[in-house]
Amino acid sequence: MSTQPSSDLEVFPNPNAERDYTIIIDIPEFTCLCPKTGQPDFATLKLEYTPDEKCVELKSLKMYMWTFRERGAFHEAVTNEIIDHLVAATDPRWMKLTMKFNVRGGIYTDVVVEHNKK
Repeated sequence: MSTQPSSDLEVFPNPNAERDYTIIIDIPEFTCLCPKTGQPDFATLKLEYTPDEKCVELKSLKMYMWTFRERGAFHEAVTNEIIDHLVAATDPRWMKLTMKFNVRGGIYTDVVVEHNKK
């Protein structure tokens, strides 16, 4: 059993690389810290992607998300950082990451980032 976060995103070969299809992953328990106050920020992530040759392995994705728990991060920066790492690991045909942050001071924040393979 893993007891430590890990920034290693593991992948596996796409079993149907000849076909376009969408993988949708919901991550309802993301946490990081507010870089101004140090208080926890909570978010629900929705990752959608059309894989090319590689798919992200889910346990490694879970352990990767854990690496943010004790880090201060602005919502916009952490959303872009996560999609950059996922794109680097999987090189998808298309990917979209939506992070819906819980209310903080009466304000909800959603950050949406999209990647298209050229």
